[in-house]
Amino acid sequence: MDKRPYMTWEEVKAELNITPEQQLEIDLQEAIIEATIAARKKNKLTQRDLSKKSGIKQSAIARIEKCVNSPQVSTLIKLLYPLGFTIRVVPIDDANKI
Repeated sequence: MDKRPYMTWEEVKAELNITPEQQLEIDLQEAIIEATIAARKKNKLTQRDLSKKSGIKQSAIARIEKCVNSPQVSTLIKLLYPLGFTIRVVPIDDANKI
């Protein structure tokens, strides 16, 4: 491994040999988390406020928002419901098919 103190994301991906399917999964997780953060901010809530409304610990919300932890669907539902959102299964357009 390179002795530099850091690697670029492209170097990490190349070393991990991420498949196109895995990349789509990563992108989808990032999009869901970004949308959740945007919904929280649109509702003018802090992580602490959302914690009180959802019953999810603030530290867990922080880890989810930093993409440290990948939340379970039930956790996402608990986070999104007080924000006025839910999760739906929708068709993927042809451009995004695996």
